[in-house]
Amino acid sequence: MAAKTPESGTSLGRTRAKPKRGQGRPAAAVAEQALAPREGLLAHAWRDRDLGWLDFNRRVLHEALDERTPLLERLKFLAIFTSNLDEFYMKRVGLLRGVAAVESEDDPAARGGARDRLVQIRQTVLEQLAEQARCYRDLVPLLAGHGIILAEWEMLTAAQREEAAQFFDRNVSPALTPLGMDPAHPFPFVSNLSTNWGFILRDPDTDEYVPVRVKIPTMLPAWIPLKADLNPGERRFLRLEELIRHSTDKLFPGMELVDASQFRILRNAEIELDEEEESLREAVTEALQQRRFQPVVRMDLAPDANPALRQGLMERFELRDDDVYEVPGLLDYTGLFQIAGLDAPALRDSPWTPLPPPRLPNEELDIYAAIRAGDLLLHHPYESFDMSVEDFISDAAIDPHTVAIKMTVYRVGDDTPFVRSLIRAAEAGKQVACVIELKARFDEARNLLWAEELQKVGAHVTYGVMGLKTHTKVALVVRKEGHDLRCYAHIGTGNYHVKTARLYTDVGLLTCDPVITADVVNLFHYLTGCSRAPRFNKLLIAPLNMRQRFLDCIEREIAHQRAGRPARIVAKMNQVEDLDMARALSAASQAGVPVELIVRGFCCLAPGVPGWTENVRVRSIIGRFLEHSRIFFFANGQDDPLAGEFFIGSADWMHRNLSGRVEAATPVEDRTARERLWEILDIGLQDQRQAWRMQPDGTYVRSQPAEDATGPAVLGTHAWFMDLARRRAPTG
Repeated sequence: MAAKTPESGTSLGRTRAKPKRGQGRPAAAVAEQALAPREGLLAHAWRDRDLGWLDFNRRVLHEALDERTPLLERLKFLAIFTSNLDEFYMKRVGLLRGVAAVESEDDPAARGGARDRLVQIRQTVLEQLAEQARCYRDLVPLLAGHGIILAEWEMLTAAQREEAAQFFDRNVSPALTPLGMDPAHPFPFVSNLSTNWGFILRDPDTDEYVPVRVKIPTMLPAWIPLKADLNPGERRFLRLEELIRHSTDKLFPGMELVDASQFRILRNAEIELDEEEESLREAVTEALQQRRFQPVVRMDLAPDANPALRQGLMERFELRDDDVYEVPGLLDYTGLFQIAGLDAPALRDSPWTPLPPPRLPNEELDIYAAIRAGDLLLHHPYESFDMSVEDFISDAAIDPHTVAIKMTVYRVGDDTPFVRSLIRAAEAGKQVACVIELKARFDEARNLLWAEELQKVGAHVTYGVMGLKTHTKVALVVRKEGHDLRCYAHIGTGNYHVKTARLYTDVGLLTCDPVITADVVNLFHYLTGCSRAPRFNKLLIAPLNMRQRFLDCIEREIAHQRAGRPARIVAKMNQVEDLDMARALSAASQAGVPVELIVRGFCCLAPGVPGWTENVRVRSIIGRFLEHSRIFFFANGQDDPLAGEFFIGSADWMHRNLSGRVEAATPVEDRTARERLWEILDIGLQDQRQAWRMQPDGTYVRSQPAEDATGPAVLGTHAWFMDLARRRAPTG
């Protein structure tokens, strides 16, 4: 057994103490700063994060409503809207319910605030669900006009019903497990995100009524394709739950079906981990088991659900009326991903295959020689992730000059080439270190698996800094070149995930700058060892120096503005919620500094509020790709934007990113790379096709291209960058 130390009370392998709740993380305290008054900003120019997130999801829903969106893509956005909303309830509503339920005389305002917010959330979501259902009803006949029939049972011919019945017998019935919900049976476990039939049956011999639950199998297709009696060019589908509903005579022979109600539940996904346990792996494994049985935070019911069934489920799941949603359309739209993926090119976005980066025209090229020739700024998914970042690691794994490979892993997906490359490198005797975040929500099980696979081959696997999530996206390759070692680094804004790299817009920097790579070396020492106060010359690392460095940059812009020098801030992120950063931006606005924020999701700082944020503008870009890159620009007294200061990194301006996670941002100093970053920001600011403008009251208005608009203003960010990538791609 490992020895214990009096100072830590833990084994020698785990000497970093977990910060106590309420204590600051190991970040420097915010220095005296030109910040707008806290209470004034909260009262005048602050918007609720949860309602702001729901407004973001409404913008996603609008992609389904937008007639400019191809028909099958509109179905896809209906499914994305549901998937997003499910995650919101699992992550946020359970937390808010807990806050609202706390009886505290010390902070009644906070409790009332959570209760009010839950009421507002419910009202907003009910409106959005009704809009989603209307959209779906409108899309069904449009699909039928193109030969894609989403049929109800009543629409089927006799031959199609017989075909469906045979499919049920072969492929559905064996997968079903009807479970009684009467006093004679234990109440069945109902899994998270499951859609279920609640049947009320009557025994004709005893006149006894029996409730039965049947779960809709998730391993079967949500829509069953039918082949009988089709017209030329027609494709016909029947929902799986419809097939089950109309096969009850086979499920319950001899019983009379009295009533049938569909219901779906969502459980809380927030689990409190005890990181002071001996094994973080064991703590995460236990938490995953607990999550299956977490409280239900929402139950969806089809209209006209059986009152007795509804009441029984509410009592069993300890739900109030406000936790139950009567959904006018489908209970689960995520099954529409299947239909959205049909082979119908005319009804989908034109396919996009990421193109080789201009300086990496083929996989035979020596990627390390290309990096030595100058920093490479990568822009995904327009430029190939496979031919740049993936090759950066896979080439290192087989390169005889490679001494070590180090990576951080937050989300990498299932069949990941990165872990395979690390395994290959470890088996070849190279030093491999991987910092795996076991607490990446919904990816815990996958990351546990990869940790075990890497440890089997002798890789050094660690789980980062106690009390902090490791969210940074950094990789390091160390090569023996001549008599010396040379370090190469990738610092990105997105995960090392080959599938999302085709769907998310991200940027990354490949560099062998010795100052930056020395910082990356120190970062890995911090993550894998026990260093308490690492120093970084160029990198911004949360929670150590990132917040203060960004605040200093904003204060410097204020000083330039007051001195009559050029001043400007342009920042692109996913969310803005950190109060210190918002107060600094408000102070910059009050000083006259133009502040332009491109924020895909929620932004708690409201723009254009007199006296507080007159010089702040906020826009959100929504489209076929998920905007995910984090880019920060400060004019720094320079007229030429390319002479200003640029950073890219993994952190949004949220409290959790700046104080509760390990994040990294790097300055970008290469002029060509700066040109690329400025181009990304500038096109985002020009976009009138995909952009939404935030108003002072927190609502969003969709931009409309002017009649004489050209270029990215009318084409939109994504189409414009795809065209740019085509023009810049290597030829020959």
